[in-house]
Amino acid sequence: MTLKTHFGSCHCGAVRFEADVDIAEGTVKCNCSSCTKARSWLVFARADRFRLVAGVESQADYQWTPPGRAGPTIQFHFCKTCGIRTPARGELEVMGGAFYAVQIPLLDDVDPDELAAASIRYVDGRHDHFDHPPADTRFL
Repeated sequence: MTLKTHFGSCHCGAVRFEADVDIAEGTVKCNCSSCTKARSWLVFARADRFRLVAGVESQADYQWTPPGRAGPTIQFHFCKTCGIRTPARGELEVMGGAFYAVQIPLLDDVDPDELAAASIRYVDGRHDHFDHPPADTRFL
């Protein structure tokens, strides 16, 4: 694994962050109800590899408790000015503990060739099966 610090932001630039990730390790598309509606394309960063540089006060948050869970597992964030979804913070044992879900389009400096070469892993988040793909990936 070769970590690279990527810089990212929302559309208006009020929220800015750094994330140490390895795009070559692959990206993720999930079919949970939130990711499906947002057409999410993600890379994950462990909590200790994510830094919010600016904009904590510029973000609104949203938490949702999936059916069958005792409480929310992910805290979604959005820029209050431009409305763009910014990295979400989650904590799931299957994900190795605390993490940030970073939308690939937020990365301002990602190399298009590196991104095109990266694999995409599809996960069945709708059924809490993060270890295998959903039956249908056509619209993810």
